[in-house]
Amino acid sequence: MTVNFDLTLGFAWLAALVTGVIMVASSSSALAIPGISYGVKHVLYVFASICAFGIVIALPLKIWELGHKTCLFAALLLALVVLIPGIGTVVNGSRRWIDFGFFTVQASEWVKFLVLIYIAGFLSRSGDDFKRGGIELVRPILWLMPIFLLILIEPDFGTLVVLVALTTGLFFTVGVKLRHFFVVAISISVVLAILLAISPYRVERFAAFLDPWASPFDSGYQLTQALIAFGRGELTGIGLGDGVQKLFYLPEAHNDFIFAVIAEELGLLGALSVVALLGFIVLRGFRIGRAAVDADRAFAGYLAYGASVIIGAQVLINVGVNTGVLPTKGLTLPFISYGGNSLLVCSMLMGLIQRANFEVSARTKRGRAF
Repeated sequence: MTVNFDLTLGFAWLAALVTGVIMVASSSSALAIPGISYGVKHVLYVFASICAFGIVIALPLKIWELGHKTCLFAALLLALVVLIPGIGTVVNGSRRWIDFGFFTVQASEWVKFLVLIYIAGFLSRSGDDFKRGGIELVRPILWLMPIFLLILIEPDFGTLVVLVALTTGLFFTVGVKLRHFFVVAISISVVLAILLAISPYRVERFAAFLDPWASPFDSGYQLTQALIAFGRGELTGIGLGDGVQKLFYLPEAHNDFIFAVIAEELGLLGALSVVALLGFIVLRGFRIGRAAVDADRAFAGYLAYGASVIIGAQVLINVGVNTGVLPTKGLTLPFISYGGNSLLVCSMLMGLIQRANFEVSARTKRGRAF
């Protein structure tokens, strides 16, 4: 039996995971968890994420499609529960985690996955009614607004931006009339700008983004240290494991700012190679999504498109933050950064993309046989 599996995409995903293991081990070498290193713990997360990928790719997409409304309510419940004192854990001023002792669940990461299932299911069932606009265009937005608001309350502005990118990206993919699309996009942009303006700490972050060297030991500290790492790496880097910025100079070196460590140790060429690898994964996902839509498998196509948008948006934001192109946001670099929740969710997104490819390829071959 022929397995309709995109081997090129699979090898690219595994290459990203291996790169992540190497860079997490290097960037966390100065840190320690009692009894276990970050590198070893990250390897365990990688194995768990591969298992999660295997589970998702084994499930027919029909199961997700039938349960897309359930996923919406699960996302709403998860976003709400994490804000309840005694359940949600506050870390660095944000209530984003539910601590189960052996594993800490970051609610917003799983909300991304659940919201993707809902939007893909809604769009595949609404058909041409959604493209015409009107109430069909407003209905999913009304359902998603409470989730967006709860994510903002945590606060997790980075995840909110990713969810907005997912929503508008899929709306555009479906073929919403441009005037309706621009109304939605502009409205969301205005709301995000207002949220930025009324939040003192976001205003401070934005000011530090505009001129990080004005406060190199305060609000601009992370960005200045990241830029120093890029400057030290030059073209080919100073050598794997030989980076200095990870030695308590650059905060979250194994997580949000791991790209700066890559640039310091592997240089511009190494950093660009990582971006090219992740970019290939995203573009391959778009290609599978287009093939699915062309084969009249709308749900599979929207899943592949949406999963690629989530991964691509996080890559753009993380790289943008590390290079000073975007204000500082706490988002991981997919498949590379340390973090069990991010690895699990991103690998499950890869599972959806591969499952979409599997089902579309199988259907196409059956059609040719007849």
